[in-house]
Amino acid sequence: MREHRSASANARIGRSQAADARLDQGSRASLSELARMIEGWPGLVSGPAEDLVADSLVLLDHLAAARRLVDVGSGGGLPGLALKIARPDLEVTLVEADLDKAAFLVQASAQLELEVEVVARRAEDAGHDARYRERFDVAVARALAPMRTLVELCLPFVEVGGRLLAQKTHDEEAGRALEVLGGRLESVIPAPSAARSRGVVVVVRKVALTPAAYPRRPGVPSRKPL
Repeated sequence: MREHRSASANARIGRSQAADARLDQGSRASLSELARMIEGWPGLVSGPAEDLVADSLVLLDHLAAARRLVDVGSGGGLPGLALKIARPDLEVTLVEADLDKAAFLVQASAQLELEVEVVARRAEDAGHDARYRERFDVAVARALAPMRTLVELCLPFVEVGGRLLAQKTHDEEAGRALEVLGGRLESVIPAPSAARSRGVVVVVRKVALTPAAYPRRPGVPSRKPL
């Protein structure tokens, strides 16, 4: 049965990538291995890993010339590890507060021979660290939080002129959070996949420095969204 699932995973990822000439055979093999590792780590994801890996790759069309990427709330390395496999030139940092998930990220990146940095801290804390604050030209987030909370957790990492790419199942209002945190909604782009038949990518441009008070203390952005 396990061999059947592995073959199915390879086939489904292969079909989703067939039209993408940027992915070579080695990258596809690594993506299949990532899906296998995710499925073998209990409690990491709630859906078929192969679909979730493929869903992460919809962001490839939106990375443009990005070089420094941070994946906030990386979980099983989606989308961060999948994007690093597809774009080896990216400098990738994975922020994940759950220590068990962070351990998976360290193990997976080592096994896949990916040079990434794993930051096992809450985004509210890491977002104030000078090593990470406003150091990235793109932040990505998948299934992290509602938009009003998500932008507070992610925008502090993004340099002015950079972008936040949020994968959502539908368009969501960010309220006053964008204005407060230095962001501007740029576009909402349909991005369906096997995991999200109505998925979208919400693109936010960082147009001003995030005030020093943000992000607020751990837990506050989710309890009291802007």
